[in-house]
Amino acid sequence: MPLFVKGNLGRHLSNRHPGYDKNGDFATTPVVQPVTVAKKPQALVKMPHVELDHFNWLLIKWLTLASLPTSTLEEQWLRNSFKFLNQSVQIWSGEKFRAVLCEVYKSMKEDVQLTMEQVSSKVSITLDFWTSYEQILYMSVTCQWIDANWSFQKVLLDICHIPSPCEGTEIHYVLSKVIRLYNIDTRIISCTHDNSSNALHACHKLKGNLDSQKVAPFCYIPCAARALNTIIDDGLKTTKSVILKIREFVMAMNLSSEISEDFIQFTSAYEEGNWKFPLDTSARWSGNYQMLNVARKASKSMETIIRKYEEQIDSGLLLNSAEKNVVHIMHKYLEPFYKTINNMCTNGVLTVGLVIFFMDHISEMILMCKNSRQSPDWLKSAAEDMATKAQNYCDQVCNVFTYMTAILDPRIKVELMPENLNLESYLEEARNHFMNNYSTSYFTSITSSYTAQEMDDGGSVSFAEEIARKKRRASMNSATDELTQYLSEPPAPIHTDVLEWWKVNSTRYPRLSLMARDFLSVQSTAASPEDIFCSKGEEIDRQRFSIPFENTQTLLCIKSWMLGGIKVKHKLTEIDYERLMELAASSATDSSSRSSEKKQK
Repeated sequence: MPLFVKGNLGRHLSNRHPGYDKNGDFATTPVVQPVTVAKKPQALVKMPHVELDHFNWLLIKWLTLASLPTSTLEEQWLRNSFKFLNQSVQIWSGEKFRAVLCEVYKSMKEDVQLTMEQVSSKVSITLDFWTSYEQILYMSVTCQWIDANWSFQKVLLDICHIPSPCEGTEIHYVLSKVIRLYNIDTRIISCTHDNSSNALHACHKLKGNLDSQKVAPFCYIPCAARALNTIIDDGLKTTKSVILKIREFVMAMNLSSEISEDFIQFTSAYEEGNWKFPLDTSARWSGNYQMLNVARKASKSMETIIRKYEEQIDSGLLLNSAEKNVVHIMHKYLEPFYKTINNMCTNGVLTVGLVIFFMDHISEMILMCKNSRQSPDWLKSAAEDMATKAQNYCDQVCNVFTYMTAILDPRIKVELMPENLNLESYLEEARNHFMNNYSTSYFTSITSSYTAQEMDDGGSVSFAEEIARKKRRASMNSATDELTQYLSEPPAPIHTDVLEWWKVNSTRYPRLSLMARDFLSVQSTAASPEDIFCSKGEEIDRQRFSIPFENTQTLLCIKSWMLGGIKVKHKLTEIDYERLMELAASSATDSSSRSSEKKQK
């Protein structure tokens, strides 16, 4: 841990760089930057040479990545601990930490703005919402696009406080400010929201504003992951009590290495699968399905463990025959959901077309269960509720905009399109949109080249040349509809990398690829599916819930930008954390060497 070698580092810096601990600004060199940040179009500014307060900057990174409020460093016991390790340590005040974080936030935000200025394609945005322990509503706005190299890019634009009464009007007002700040109102093509009524109302108002400008088509769509999560929650209602019993048993195993090792031995003896501890006990989908998995696949081992450790595990956690039957039925019913969610969480670019394909399959499974004579009444009742929510999602996404987005996925096209979305009228509208918005500049350049050539000829060309030019124009016109040619070919295999496919085939479809680059940036989910379905999301929720108002925007924005590869800056100075760690390691090595020499003497 770097904090434990700080005493040596402090002495090293005091000897080599007197006064370093009295200056709060730092000059460094950045190391990693996956997200390209454009340079300001101005004369180069010479970076000021200032000393580094290494220890406090390492604390800044710790606070940021751990999402800890600055008040953490105001705890006296923590400060005393640092003093115990090194009496010369000078920790900034909480006020100084907050001020530095605000400056870093402003500097990094400027880089994000410069990046957005250089994006030439259409962009999409996603909205996520949460409420803190202070009962303050926050909204994160993230922007996505596909760059010229067919690489998917995304960056957090901002995290905003939504003022009271926190309804659609307030959300729309704050969202509009972010869009204007980044000057993307003429390039934004879609907004994916979290399915809440207030977010839906805000997106509706935003669409009205953008449509009135008549700049480009705009659509808002619901988050598929949240919709699917709600659908599954309806299905699990009837088995909640059983899942709670299984979870209590699994938590007891997670706490005891002896019990968990016994469980592994029993499952091996009974041939009930391989299990790796600790098992996921979260209240998310991943944890709920894991509970069903344990009871379904390792029922003998579960019963044996409970009976063996009856003093530590309540015998009431033993499942009766009716409960075992419920587990068996529900586990089998939810298996297609498990496979779908696994695909959503592991897919690199989760396109709208692929998600609609998955959701259509889920709807079919629900209807089969609902109409099956073999389904028990309690499961049919759950399936009815699930079908209602699935239909609600389908109604919201069935429009010409999502149709255009789906057919531009070479794996989907029209062959794998759901019937209720695969309408001839949508295809015609998609064709018109393509011709009107992605062919004009191409035709203009072609026409201009012919006009220039005719002018150079003085307006007099041979009869044969006239015929040849007519033939060329006819050939050009027959090839203008790249969309028809694209759709006439069979879909690519489902495992195909969509962006790589378009990168390879962009020369075959030069104009259609521009449309694909725009529409494939549209997001099917407002947040990462893994954050919604897996235990990772619980940790994110806990962190966001516990951060006070004064730190929420700065900490979470800086963290996102750091993890995205944007350089940490304080005013004009770039903070090189890798270099700081090298200095700390070097100082520790020097100290160890000196200590070894003293012992030898």
